[in-house]
Amino acid sequence: MWLFLFALWIVLNGKVTVELVIFGAVIAAAVTFFANRVIGYTASIDRRILRNLPVFLLYILNLIREIIISSFKMCGMVYSAEAPDPVIIEFHSGFDTQLQNVLLANSITLTPGTITLFQEGDHFAVHCLRREFGEGIEESSFVRLLRKIR
Repeated sequence: MWLFLFALWIVLNGKVTVELVIFGAVIAAAVTFFANRVIGYTASIDRRILRNLPVFLLYILNLIREIIISSFKMCGMVYSAEAPDPVIIEFHSGFDTQLQNVLLANSITLTPGTITLFQEGDHFAVHCLRREFGEGIEESSFVRLLRKIR
């Protein structure tokens, strides 16, 4: 974590001077100390993040792809004379961790045409503007990628 924070400090400053390097090292150490003591952040969390980094990158690319596809579907719906067929779908994701459930809820909301109304544990209620937007949501590409997180 310290290395990441220090590198972020250097990148965001845009230049490297002795003062910035010393100040950045101290600030990164203070934030790392705070995260370890107060928040409970440990090196095992760093290892878990690094181990799952390829899955997170795939997930972000998949989210961007789904947002683009859904945007075109929404444009088609807006410009057609068809009325929306809204539906609320409830399902269980089957995920144990809060991280996976929150990522899924936010991804559903970011995708045009769907909004997560309710998420408690692994229980979801999702509003879809069209019935086909919610079909197969329990086994969507989001769910398949989130299952790969260890």
